Amino acid sequence: MSAPIRVALVDDQALFRAGIRMLVSSQDDLEFVGEAGNGADGIIVAAEARPDVILMDIRMPVMDGIDATRTILERADAAGITRPRIIVLTTFDLDEAATRAIRGGASGFLLKDTDPEFLLAAIRTVHAGTSVIAAAATRELFEHFDSQAASTTPPDSYSALTSRERDIFLLAARGLSNSEIAGAEFLSEATVKTHISRILAKLQLRDRVQLVVFAFEHRLVG
Repeated sequence: MSAPIRVALVDDQALFRAGIRMLVSSQDDLEFVGEAGNGADGIIVAAEARPDVILMDIRMPVMDGIDATRTILERADAAGITRPRIIVLTTFDLDEAATRAIRGGASGFLLKDTDPEFLLAAIRTVHAGTSVIAAAATRELFEHFDSQAASTTPPDSYSALTSRERDIFLLAARGLSNSEIAGAEFLSEATVKTHISRILAKLQLRDRVQLVVFAFEHRLVG
């Protein structure tokens, strides 16, 4: 049996932390390893507990979740250790702060009132390497807040994509899963996965969250 997924929580509401702690601890494949009430303490928890996944509130005293996310990931890179996956939590559907947190390296975001089963599924999903949690909502954020600031000129790296890779890139940027892309392009899921890996490598993107950011920053999807 594989080791349980180590989960930490950073949120300034004690009652919310207690509920999440109980929820995570009730799962055989998850282990709750630490919590903090602000971003500064969250950085300490991340360093000491080495969680695989961190649930990170955005608005907190002392240090918000945006700066905490960026610092945690930068310190992991500097130390040469595996980055934790960070899911930011917000109370707003359209939250500009969530956009900034994703740019800072978060793996996606969830509303704080999301269904408990969906939250648990999200933890397992990001740990497995699938980064976009609420792809449609993420795209809506970028459309809502970044339409005026977006660049109309894609970088040279985009021209390195083949015609098929561009088609798959655009479908992924719209939030389609590998199976949905496979159906649309008449390919196997394994082939789609290979194409996605090549696209990320060519564009020097870390994951599908950054792919969505890239697409909307350069107005490659409408």
